Amino acid sequence: MELKRVVVTGLGAITPIGNDVPTTWKNALDGVSGAGPITHFDASLFKTQFACEVKGYNSADYFDRKELRKYDLYAQYGVVSAMEAIKDAGLEAVEALNKDRVGVIFAAGIGGLHTFEEEAGYYAMNKENGPKYNPFFIPKMIADMAAGHISMIYGYRGPNYATVSACASSTHALIDAFNLIRLGKADAIVTGGAEAAIFPAGVGGFNSMHALSTRNDDPTHASRPFSGSRDGFVIGEGGACLVFEELEHALARGAHIYAEVAGGGMSADAYHLTASHPEGAGAKLVMHNALEDAGMKPEDLDYINVHGTSTPVGDISEVCAIMDVFGEHAYKLNISSTKSMTGHLLGATGALEALFCVKSVEEDVVPPTINHEEGDDDPKIDYNLNFTFGKAQHRTVNAALSNTFGFGGHNASVIVKKYKG
Repeated sequence: MELKRVVVTGLGAITPIGNDVPTTWKNALDGVSGAGPITHFDASLFKTQFACEVKGYNSADYFDRKELRKYDLYAQYGVVSAMEAIKDAGLEAVEALNKDRVGVIFAAGIGGLHTFEEEAGYYAMNKENGPKYNPFFIPKMIADMAAGHISMIYGYRGPNYATVSACASSTHALIDAFNLIRLGKADAIVTGGAEAAIFPAGVGGFNSMHALSTRNDDPTHASRPFSGSRDGFVIGEGGACLVFEELEHALARGAHIYAEVAGGGMSADAYHLTASHPEGAGAKLVMHNALEDAGMKPEDLDYINVHGTSTPVGDISEVCAIMDVFGEHAYKLNISSTKSMTGHLLGATGALEALFCVKSVEEDVVPPTINHEEGDDDPKIDYNLNFTFGKAQHRTVNAALSNTFGFGGHNASVIVKKYKG
C-alpha cells in the first residue's frame, strides 16, 4: 500500500505570549517571556506564585453565555485555537468538503481540572444536604471534550477522539492524525491540544512534587533551560492547533502549504513515575523511531525544539540522548527550548512546539532559548552545542524535530520538513 503524503495547511494558537499565531510567533522570535504573577486565584500561600497565563482573553469574544456553561477553560482554549487554524486553512470555504472524511484528534493531559476543583468544592460545602452537581460537570471535565466541541461546531464526522499521555499528549495526537491520513482514512484532521491547569490543584500538586520553579522574585527569568541555576518548570496554559491534510486534497483546493509532515516516533522510558531516564534511553529511542519513520538520517535535521523544561534531571537526559543519536552532527544543529518563553503547557505543549517547528521550516529562523546567563553553566552539559541562547538565529531549516516527554515515561517526537512538490 502506498502511503499518502501529509501537509500542514492551517495553524492556530492561544498562548501566554500571544492570542493568535502571528503574535505568538513574533514574541517567540523576540524572546518575550510569558511569565508573571498568578491572577487566576490567590497564590500568596503557595510555594510558586507565578505562571505563564494567557493574557487579555475574553470568552465573550468567542462564545455566547448560554454555550459557555458547557466549556471548561481548557476546552475554550482548544476551540479558540482550532477556529484560527480552520480559518487559516480555508476549510470553511470549501463547499464540496466531505465532512465524513474530516476528523478531529485533540489532546489534553489533564482536561477540566478547574471544573473538577469547583465541583469538589461545592460538594464539600453542601454535603450535609446531599450531593448537588452541575449537570455539565462530567462533560466539562473529561479530556476528550475539546475534540467533541470542535467536531460539533464544524460538523466534522471523521475520526474524533483525544489522546492523553501527560506532556506528550498533543504530539501523540499529531502522530495519530498523520498516520490516519497517510493510511487513507481521512482527507484532513484538525489536531492539537489544550490545557488550563493554573489553579490551586494544579499549582499545589506540582509544588508538592518539587517540579515547579519557585523563583517568585523574578518570574520572567524563572524558566531557564540548560542553565546551572534552573530549579523547575514554569506552568503554562493555552491551546495550539494544526490542520493536517492529505497532499492531493490540499493541492486540489489550492491550499497554502506550510510544511510537510515527515514522520513521528513513540517510545516509553519504562523507568519511573515522573523522572526521565537519566541516560535518556527512551528519548534516544523515540528520536531514532521518528527518523526511521521519516526515512531520514540524523544529518538531515537542522533544528530540534527540545522538551527542555528547565528541570535539573530532564534537561541533562535530553542532551545525552541528542548527543547519542546525532553524534558529531549534534554540533551543527540548532537546539532551542521555547518553554523558556511560553512555560510548559503540559498536554498542549507538543502541538505548540510542533507549530513553532513548522514556522521555523517555513521562514528559516529558529526561536531562542532565553534566560541563560554567562557563567550560569551546568558541568554536565556540553555548551559547544548550539542552544540558540538569547536571540533567534536565521539559518536554512529544511527539517525540524519536536520532542515531548511525559510523566509515566511517555515519549513522542514529530518531524516536519519543507514541502517540495
